[in-house]
Amino acid sequence: MPGRTQQRPTTPDTSADTAPDPAARPRFVLWREVLIAYAAPAVMATAGGIATGQSELRIAALTTIAGTSALVATLVGLRHRRRSADSWAARGPIPLRALAFGLGCAVLALAVGLAAAELLPRIPALADSPWPGRLRIDLPLSAAIAATMTTWRWRVSLPRRRRAH
Repeated sequence: MPGRTQQRPTTPDTSADTAPDPAARPRFVLWREVLIAYAAPAVMATAGGIATGQSELRIAALTTIAGTSALVATLVGLRHRRRSADSWAARGPIPLRALAFGLGCAVLALAVGLAAAELLPRIPALADSPWPGRLRIDLPLSAAIAATMTTWRWRVSLPRRRRAH
């Protein structure tokens, strides 16, 4: 009809209600961090052990690799939960802090791995086992990855500080 304009049906705008708040930060939940720290390397190393036919790697995936990762994530996560938002670990660039924690935990795990690789073969039941020799590599790599990821996720969960102008 001439002179009449067709009106479009209007729907209420709900995008503001469902859109995530850009200021919202993901919550740091320790049990989730530990679960992921165990599951991710366990699945990946098991898959690598199956693909390459290394039964030794499949066993290590569930023990020394994933176990170390979960233990380090637990210890680092507990340490971070006790820190205030004004601590040195909460300031500065996230990659630098995550790298520092990752390297620090890798060095400690390397010391433990080297000592265990030296001492465990002296136990008669483990004398011919290849397992103690794996500790030199498994422990530091797992510790570095777990500490870096846990620190990064903890640091990202902190509220952003307002900068003075």
